[in-house]
Order: sequence, then C-alpha cells, then structure tokens
Amino acid sequence: MRLPWRARSLPDDSGVTLESGERVLVHAHVPGGGYAVATDRALHLPGEKPLPWHRIDRAMWDEEGLLVVTTDGAERRVPLPDPGRLPEAVRERVTSSILVNRHFRLGENGGVRLVARRIPGQDTAEWEFVFDPGLDPTDPGLRAAAEQLLEGLRRNLGI
Repeated sequence: MRLPWRARSLPDDSGVTLESGERVLVHAHVPGGGYAVATDRALHLPGEKPLPWHRIDRAMWDEEGLLVVTTDGAERRVPLPDPGRLPEAVRERVTSSILVNRHFRLGENGGVRLVARRIPGQDTAEWEFVFDPGLDPTDPGLRAAAEQLLEGLRRNLGI
C-alpha cells in the first residue's frame, strides 16, 4: 500500500533516536523544541520513550494539538500549530495495528470491548479487555465472562 505522505529525513536537532531499520514517515515541529515523529514502528514525542503503535488506543487532533491516549489510559497532549500530515499518519498507523475490535454486553450495566492488536515483529496478536465505565475490571465474575467471550471469539476468528 502506498502511503499518502513521503518519508522525510529528520532535522539534526530533532532529538529522536531511531532503532536500526526504523523508517520516518512524517514529522512536525513542536513549539519549545523537538519534533513529533511518526515512524513505521512508533510515535516519538519530545522527552518521552517511543509509543509503539499497538500501545496507542486512540489519538485526536484539534486546535490545541495532538492528544494521544494509550491502552493503559494515560494521556499525552502535544501542541502542534503546524501538524502537516502527522495526524493522518498517526490515525492510519493506530488503525492498522488493530486486528479485531468487538464489544460484548456483560449485563445491564455494560460490557467489554475485546481488542486484538498486531505487534511488529511478532506472529501472535496481543489481546486486551476494555471494560465499560462503571464496571470493575478486577471483578472475578466479569473477568471470567470476558475470558469466555475471548476464547469463543478466538475460536471463531482463528486468531
């Protein structure tokens, strides 16, 4: 698939260290110094460890910049007055990491979303449970019900 943006070289003052073989897709300057950089493997934000695509639950862009929410619920906001193609690249990379995203009701108070994510360099998918607000993810009964749903889904999909 041809990506709608061209890979560009990082400026010398980017502050980003790439892994061997990691390719830059697009980058945007962050006020105060540094760059937000989308690569084929991760999102690099100034002063932070790279965020692998399979660890990003969602990302949104507005007039204040880019808001990234990780799968553990942590949020990071990066001001981007001139984002260029970065929001588009982030959306495409996060979306392409998701193999399965299904929601199941667990009762009257809500349900669970079962998500399988592709991990670069691995043959197996990583599954996660995302319980609806108001449900206790540590409740043994809910966990058992979610595990049962996961096993059925994995059998049906062959993942």
